[in-house]
Amino acid sequence: MLQSLLNLWQSTGLYGFFNLNPEAGFGWGNAVMILVGFLLLFLAIKKGFEPLLLVPIGFGCILSNIPYAYIAAMDPSLAAGAQGATGFIKILFDAGIQSGLFPVLIFMGVGAMTDFGPLIANPKTLLLGAAAQLGIFTAVMGALLLSFIPGINFDLHAAASIGIIGGADGPTAIYVTTRLATELLGPIAVAAYSYMALVPVIQPPIMKALTTKEERKIRMQQLRPVSKTEKIIFPISVLTVCALLLPSATPLIGSLMFGNLLTECGVTKRLSDTASNALMNIVTIFLGLSVGSKMEASHFLTLNTLGILLLGAVAFSIGTAGGVLIAKLMNKLDPKHPVNPLIGAAGVSAVPMAARVASKVGQEEDPQNFLLMHAMGPNVSGVIGSAVAAGVLMASVPIMEPVRIVLGL
Repeated sequence: MLQSLLNLWQSTGLYGFFNLNPEAGFGWGNAVMILVGFLLLFLAIKKGFEPLLLVPIGFGCILSNIPYAYIAAMDPSLAAGAQGATGFIKILFDAGIQSGLFPVLIFMGVGAMTDFGPLIANPKTLLLGAAAQLGIFTAVMGALLLSFIPGINFDLHAAASIGIIGGADGPTAIYVTTRLATELLGPIAVAAYSYMALVPVIQPPIMKALTTKEERKIRMQQLRPVSKTEKIIFPISVLTVCALLLPSATPLIGSLMFGNLLTECGVTKRLSDTASNALMNIVTIFLGLSVGSKMEASHFLTLNTLGILLLGAVAFSIGTAGGVLIAKLMNKLDPKHPVNPLIGAAGVSAVPMAARVASKVGQEEDPQNFLLMHAMGPNVSGVIGSAVAAGVLMASVPIMEPVRIVLGL
């Protein structure tokens, strides 16, 4: 009888939280991460911080940290391949994130949901999206510098993967990391999606600090109408240029442009609706749960992870600042066609969150100043820019890593 009660006690979550069996890999850290999961749910439900992302991520975090549940791992008490040996979230992670499939499908959905018209109507906003990628390359250098701190070790593959966080593009960060530094996939995915969700918190203070009240009140000229022919030619042209010059970025750019073409060609409405609604929603649920499952205490509460989170915040801030500052420079060079610097912050890849934030901050100064469509130009160019930056890193890192080792950097 006593042995039965003891066995029952040893199977409870409380037993795992007290770390009474260290070999099982559970302890107080799991309780901490469950509280973090509840915090994410609070931010999503109560505060409205990107609930489509934070609700599945937060819930995945909670599920993965329940002792002895093995929802995001293999159950060591069962043989590999046995019925129920693999948790359902681990199956989703291996099939969709480890393989790089989910990011590609997300890009397809984003393409189907996105109107490239504002970018086509005002091509110079492409520069704002490009400037916002400054955070990516800053984070790459920062990761290499952090490697001089005892306990932190990032090679060029890891640095490139961490750098993509600066573009606030979760799917691209996951895709690059699966190719270059799979061991960092968990913390990088969590950091990228966390900063995407926290765009409304992080960006406004930076935008206001770098602009004057007068600049935030700038009203931009109405965008010209964009023809259907232009909208059809655009994705085909971008894909062609990418395939010719940067094949490594083609999986992401190609799926983005394919999704957009489904919408703009006008003859595949059913496919467009599926890509932008049902498929996008399904993949978002699976991806969110999978990302949250990587917030296990044993992998998350480490010095490397804290370094990644710090670099991600710095990179995202620099990317935001880069877009704003380039917009201010454009106004100096062409004062006859002023650009509201706030839309430069939308150059990060969080679509359409960053564009909505730029519009909201502008309307705080002038309620009649509608910047959303203008901000969508740099916003969608940021998506393209982050994918291009990812392609550059994936193509160059294998070449540069031997050089870095020889130089002892």
